[in-house]
Amino acid sequence: MDNSPARGTRDLLPATVAVRDHVLARITEVYHRYGYQRIETPAIENIERLTGGQGGENEKLIYKILRRGLTEVPDSLDELADLGLRFDLTVPLTRFYGNNHATLPVPFRSFQFGPVWRAEKPQKDRYRQFNQCDIDLIGEESVLAEAELIEATTDALEAAGLPGTTVRLSDRRFLSALAEGAGVAPEAQGSFFITLDKLDKIGWDGVRKELTERAGFTDAQVDGVQTAITALQGLDPAKLADQLTDAVPNLAENVAQDLAATTTALAELAKTRELGWEFDPTLVRGMGYYTGQIFEISHPGTSASVAGGGRYDKLIGRSLGKDVPACGFSIGFERIVNLLGNAPRTDAVAVLHEADATPAEVLAVARRLRAEGRQVTTIKRRGKFGTQLGRLEEWGYTSFVHVRSGEVADERGLGSRESS
Repeated sequence: MDNSPARGTRDLLPATVAVRDHVLARITEVYHRYGYQRIETPAIENIERLTGGQGGENEKLIYKILRRGLTEVPDSLDELADLGLRFDLTVPLTRFYGNNHATLPVPFRSFQFGPVWRAEKPQKDRYRQFNQCDIDLIGEESVLAEAELIEATTDALEAAGLPGTTVRLSDRRFLSALAEGAGVAPEAQGSFFITLDKLDKIGWDGVRKELTERAGFTDAQVDGVQTAITALQGLDPAKLADQLTDAVPNLAENVAQDLAATTTALAELAKTRELGWEFDPTLVRGMGYYTGQIFEISHPGTSASVAGGGRYDKLIGRSLGKDVPACGFSIGFERIVNLLGNAPRTDAVAVLHEADATPAEVLAVARRLRAEGRQVTTIKRRGKFGTQLGRLEEWGYTSFVHVRSGEVADERGLGSRESS
């Protein structure tokens, strides 16, 4: 029997979990300071909700759960499944809010952490089961939501050990106006954007090939979008609104003003911390539910983004029956953990006890140390003393106390390899 984990999943050793706990603790501490409240949603959702046309390419990657109690074969494969594992935390959040909005504050600041599943090809930093870490602000219609989410998330990343990030900002309404100006019909823009989102991976030649040969768009339409996007790269942030209006004449004035307001907030934030930012006309984000500003955060340590999100004012209406303004940000938890490598060493004490020490003696020493707020573990003395101390240091212990019957040696730091 193969005892390895399922492909695309992992077993996590204590040292790895320690890093993850450290990262999550720092992020949680920051988000709580901003007023975001932790909620939990089920891993399983109704398949109709997961396949509602808003998840972009991720809807092709859903792990579906077969119906129970089938007595005959359905007419189609789609009828075999009625449930599925969630592919993100946003879709479950909108159902949660629709069910519980009457008891929630307005606006509602939500914080979620938990596993999601996508049936994609495993590769570096991409797994079939992984954790997402999301904050969402529901009920705030102004770009205060975007600005606060960006500030809170860059603050959380810095606290976790990733300063020096760069925020990339765009807007789905801007992209729609740009596509419309190039002759892409509104009903075709969803598939157009899904392909355009692959630009950083396959380049313009790859995007053009997919759009013209597979999706049926014309060379003229692709040329129009490519020309407009290329001309908009490197805009002066201080004159963003005027430059966008000049470059995209059919862009609504409020869209340009909203982007200018967010970039002004980013400019002020950048004065207080190590932070870069830019307007990026190539930024798309693949989810179909975005309706306004979208953003990603990058870090010099990786070519992939470490966080991303945007506004989705229409998604909650599917559960509630009326639209509610909403905006969210998701941290790429796995990528951050891989970037950090090792967690900072914490004060961990090993109480090494000889065979002649009684349980009461051993536990009394451990109890005294724990009363000081320290992490303490009792471990039996065995083998060569220096070799055991070396193992303790490898396992993350910073000091030890040696206990014999009727005798307790002074605490010593690990690394000295001294016997008591």
